[in-house]
Order: sequence, then C-alpha cells, then structure tokens
Amino acid sequence: MKYSVLFICIHNSARSQMAEAFLRKHGGDLFVTESAGIEPGKMNTNVVRVMNEAGIDLKNKSTQGVFDIYKSGKKFDAVITVCDAANAERCPVFPGNVKREAWSFADPSSFTGSQDEILEKTRAVRNRIEESIKAFITRAGNISYWI
Repeated sequence: MKYSVLFICIHNSARSQMAEAFLRKHGGDLFVTESAGIEPGKMNTNVVRVMNEAGIDLKNKSTQGVFDIYKSGKKFDAVITVCDAANAERCPVFPGNVKREAWSFADPSSFTGSQDEILEKTRAVRNRIEESIKAFITRAGNISYWI
C-alpha cells in the first residue's frame, strides 16, 4: 500500500517543495506525495539552487494552491504543514481519517543578508527538512502510525 502525503506552506515555493522532493527521494515506493500553498507563488530561486546542490532539480517545478487540491476531492493519508503555527491554522481540513502534523521551519523568502548568507540559511532549512523527512519515514514505516 502506498500512503499519500500532502505538504503545505504559504507559497509552495520553498519548504513544501523541499519536503515533497525529499519524500520522493527517500520514501521509496511507500509514498505518493504532493505539495501546495495557501497563496501559491513562484519557486524561490535560492531553494532551487540549494536543492540542486543536494542532487534534486526543482527548476521546472510549478506551484499549486491547496484549495484547488481540496476542491478536487483528492484524499490524503497525511497532511503536513511546514510553515509557522499561525499560518498552519489557515490550512483547510481534509476529510477522512487524515494524520495531521505541523513542522515549523523558517521561510527562506524572509531571509536577509548577503546572497551567501541567504544561501547558508536556506541550506540549513533544507537540511532540517531532510532530517524531518527521514524521521517521518521511520515513524510512517510503523503501521501503528496510521491506526
């Protein structure tokens, strides 16, 4: 059985895209995954760059809206927000027996400083997201997680 997982953040331009990509990379055949934003924007070029450094190409990836997914009637086994708690509260509640998790990561679009400093902060978020994905895969591999 494959578990469907949706990652949500504000613009679907950074954190949710990274989480989706890492679950695809590390999750094997256990998962199908998507990502979406509350207010979809366009891909963050710094995220595209640091994900490329990790061997993942996001340069042609588009963003999508969570409410469009919700209206389409798609069902998910898990919905994970990767933005701050206040914005996570704005996400729709998906019907059915859905596991909900909230992971809080800094928004790369809010980073300031030199380009090198912004990239370093973005890499730190990327690395934290990858660690969280690996921990999620471990939890999700235990059937009691889904019950």
